[in-house]
Amino acid sequence: MTGLRDVVALDDPVGESLRGHHGHLARRLGRAATYLPGVATFSAVSAEADSEEWGDLAKLLGRGEFADMFSCPAMPPSDWEPVFVLEGRQMIWAGDSRPEVSRAELDPAVVRLGAESVPGMLDLVERTRPGPFWPRTHELGTYLGIRDGDTLVAMVGERLRPPGWTEISAVCTAPEARGQGHAARLVRALVARIVGRGERPFLHVAEANTGALALYERLGFETRKHVTFRGFRTP
Repeated sequence: MTGLRDVVALDDPVGESLRGHHGHLARRLGRAATYLPGVATFSAVSAEADSEEWGDLAKLLGRGEFADMFSCPAMPPSDWEPVFVLEGRQMIWAGDSRPEVSRAELDPAVVRLGAESVPGMLDLVERTRPGPFWPRTHELGTYLGIRDGDTLVAMVGERLRPPGWTEISAVCTAPEARGQGHAARLVRALVARIVGRGERPFLHVAEANTGALALYERLGFETRKHVTFRGFRTP
């Protein structure tokens, strides 16, 4: 299990992922990096990026393209157009390998989602808006779901992968299937898989999403720090 001494990797989760576990999904120029098109729009520069580094990122992305800088503290030059600012939290799982975690991994209602499930995943995302999700986002890690017949009604997945950690993301439930505990079952099942391979789960949540905050706290997550998410458009 990852120790708290390794929590520093969470200070730059996008950059650490692109330099490591997600290297095969990365585009790089100098010290700037971003994901391949269709996978994610997250981009990374160093915490004290200079104009040359921002210029490299602009070249990677192209003119007028979106750069989701996630929680990066560096601010781009003034000719980069601000797109959004969102206050949120980074939360880490404070549990351990308790018996109920092991049982969660065996939940018969939870199924693994692969490339064949992408149309249903995109439809669910369109209806629920859990955050950025693209046709190749499922390549970032394991995705799990719950179906009602042939219809995908809830899902959860792995996103960023800094050393020793796995981010839980895309937690969503169709409106007609809410109130049945699907989100909790899926998060528990994914936590079990992450813990089972010796890593530690973490996640990000919007500060205004009080329902999700309460759910994650009940499931054993605690706030590590408050973060500000920002997005920009390249000049």
